Amino acid sequence: MPITEILKQNAELYGNDVALVEINPQELEKRHSSWREYSLIEPGRSDAFRSELTWDEFDRKANRLANFLLTRRIKKGDKVGILLMNCLDWLPLYFGILKSGAIAVPLNFRYTAEEIKYCLELADVDYLFFGPTFIGRVEAICDRMPRIKSFIYVGCDCPSFAESYTDLVSYCSSKAPCVPLDDDDEAAIYFSSGTTGFPKAIVHRHRSLMHACIVEQKHHGQTRDDVFLCIPPLYHTGAKMHWFGSFLVGGKAVLLRGVKPEWIISAAANEKCSIVWLLVPWAQDILDAIDRGDIKLDEYDLSRWRLMHIGAQPVPPSLIKRWKQIFPEHDYDTNYGLSESIGPGAVHLGIENIDHVGAIGVAGYGWETAIVDEKRNPLPRGVVGELAVRGDGVMKCYYKDEKATAEVLSADGWLYTGDMARESEDGFIYLVDRKKDVIISGGENLYPVQIEDFLRRHPAIKDVAVIGLPDARLGEIAAAVIEVKPDFELNQAAVDEFCLDLPRYQRPRKIIFAEVPRNPTGKIEKPKLRKLYGADKLVAMQNEIK
Repeated sequence: MPITEILKQNAELYGNDVALVEINPQELEKRHSSWREYSLIEPGRSDAFRSELTWDEFDRKANRLANFLLTRRIKKGDKVGILLMNCLDWLPLYFGILKSGAIAVPLNFRYTAEEIKYCLELADVDYLFFGPTFIGRVEAICDRMPRIKSFIYVGCDCPSFAESYTDLVSYCSSKAPCVPLDDDDEAAIYFSSGTTGFPKAIVHRHRSLMHACIVEQKHHGQTRDDVFLCIPPLYHTGAKMHWFGSFLVGGKAVLLRGVKPEWIISAAANEKCSIVWLLVPWAQDILDAIDRGDIKLDEYDLSRWRLMHIGAQPVPPSLIKRWKQIFPEHDYDTNYGLSESIGPGAVHLGIENIDHVGAIGVAGYGWETAIVDEKRNPLPRGVVGELAVRGDGVMKCYYKDEKATAEVLSADGWLYTGDMARESEDGFIYLVDRKKDVIISGGENLYPVQIEDFLRRHPAIKDVAVIGLPDARLGEIAAAVIEVKPDFELNQAAVDEFCLDLPRYQRPRKIIFAEVPRNPTGKIEKPKLRKLYGADKLVAMQNEIK
């Protein structure tokens, strides 16, 4: 069943119920108001910083957009880009594109003008919807994008080089268009995170999107009574696919435009959120704010919050231990996935397996997993190899890149993730590192994630990234880029002493005190660090040897 049918059903069954709420903390702070004022607003009331949409309104907006695109002679296979910050228009646009039979192409809101141009050209995008934040970036490239039939502006005060979304759709029918869709139709193109180079365009079918809905709901048991707090960017598979579990059953979602700890806790309390998906840095920031006394939990009613789950990156067990000490009533889960496997859920820990924190878990609902060697032969338990996954959520291909597709996708449907992992004797999978991030020092394989997990136990360390740097004697050495918590002090001697509990070969040979850059989905931007600290010279040298 195409995923658009779920929206239609929700509108028919729960039309007057609230589907989406948008919270914009910056609007509240512009009025010099406090978040305590937010907590006093009656549930359901709209304000300058809070707006909402019912299921019926959601469906009608999507239908108007679809009918508009059809007036522009859009057809199956045409691509429509979305370049917006999280907002109430985002998801109706996405589903309107799908209802028209076109392919939705969400874009990273951090892209520069040239990166936007690169991705639009790579995916052969025909129309682009963009918001106020991106006027300058889009204007810089619009004259050099002859394929784009129209740049459509979503917001007030439309720039002269674009058409107004509001004006275009206001006279279009809100009835569902008659466009036949099936599970094998292409639905969306997502871009890889680009942490290992230029982004690739990942093609997913309606089958993949439906699989994500079912998997997420099976894992976390969402009902209509659950309220999902959505913080990560909607352009990425992670946030949207977790929301899909609530979408499947008609549950409400709250889109929070900001990641400050007070904003997250206040939104969870006032909107009576029951499910909150966090990235590691946000969870750490919340715990630190509680420890400092910036957040006093007795001032918030968080009684409905039942599940905190984390994905997109390895999760330090020490973080979850701290979290459970403060929030002992919360269920916890972690999810592993990648954009090529429709985001989270290919592997998940499961709320019943809290005693296995540190593992990414077991094969998700409807998924198969394998750990394989370089020739893609299965490895015995306990041996580190490449993680492979198979299921209905695997991508169709990389768009217009047969070579790259063949490198990661087998004829029988296995997706080779590039992540190194091992399976324990009791069947739980532990992520070791990215295949390309493994450091070979003096013939020994060093896995940065293991060293990072150890260093994060230090009470003064906020974040850490371990990369390989060139070394004349050992080939490369492990360097730790350490971000220190505010109000703490740390020096190399203290780090070296702390690392005495590590095997000698795993101890970082170089310590760098600096900020650890992460992308919007929480992944450490190691290519940026390698370039900054000279590891790119090592890569160039290795390429010359090859």
